[in-house]
Amino acid sequence: MTMNAANKSSRDGAASLARRGFSSLVILIIVIAITGCSQSDDGKKSAPAEKAEAEAKFGITLDAATQARLGLKIESPVARQWSPEIKGFGRVLVPATLAAAVADLESARATAEVSRNEYARQKTLAAQNNASIRTLEIAKADATRDELAAKTAVAKFKLDWGAALLESSDREQTISSILNGNENLVQLDLPAGEMVSSPPISARILALGNENNFVSGKLIGALDGVNPQTQSQSFLFLTPPKSLAVGAAVTGFLKTSGDSINGVVVSASAILRHEGVGWVYVQTETNQFVRTEIPLDRPTADGWFVSNNLSATNKIVVVGAQAVLSAELSGGGFNTGERD
Repeated sequence: MTMNAANKSSRDGAASLARRGFSSLVILIIVIAITGCSQSDDGKKSAPAEKAEAEAKFGITLDAATQARLGLKIESPVARQWSPEIKGFGRVLVPATLAAAVADLESARATAEVSRNEYARQKTLAAQNNASIRTLEIAKADATRDELAAKTAVAKFKLDWGAALLESSDREQTISSILNGNENLVQLDLPAGEMVSSPPISARILALGNENNFVSGKLIGALDGVNPQTQSQSFLFLTPPKSLAVGAAVTGFLKTSGDSINGVVVSASAILRHEGVGWVYVQTETNQFVRTEIPLDRPTADGWFVSNNLSATNKIVVVGAQAVLSAELSGGGFNTGERD
């Protein structure tokens, strides 16, 4: 009995050890599996992050010989201040349309004046018993009708062409200058829903597709109310003769009051258009060039004004930027001269 009990106890101990060993093995396997999954997940998560970070920095390394071969010229952008502006769109108005509006207005005014004079004459004759009451009433009705027609013509002219063009002291001279082709008349509309409390000071106007050839616009005044179709506020400007084609669509930058913005002007030759946005190459080290995105919403006569991402201390590629982009997109073949 004692021997059997000992053997049984030994077998039970071995079984217990085996069970504990198996449990430990299972736990170890689970731990390894969890650790492996965690590492795998971390790898999956970190890989896109590292890739995204790498893709966020566009640029290329070009040695001195390659820079010389590509003819690169590097300069710092010019520091400048930018007066607040609102971008608007419009067109160069056709003088014949203005001529027709002026003719309608003057015709209505002249007719009203004739009717008033006739009514006054008939009143004088009636007072002398030289005109019938019927004749006097007809003259009065004509005068009233034509006066209302003249007021309607004035209101329509103000709505279409603005009160300033109608009421200014030099109205006749301005209209004559436009009709004779000595000045262009340009209408600029602000973006829908955008309003200014005071008229713009002036405007820089350019034809669509001609980004840097600006024409100065002299403010005549604002059109009454807002355009019922576009819900935009509109202004009229005068530009030098033949500076813009009659009927042409234009873009205008209307100068408004407010604090100036500090920034730099990047020359047009330094700017690249790639994937729908603007870029410049900034030289960060002797042989290192980083492609930096810039907004193209503030054109100037000699380039583009930029208030973010660049400063006057940066050095940018002003000649050969397109070649640098080709080098970057080619994967660096330019460094060896293989893609020159």
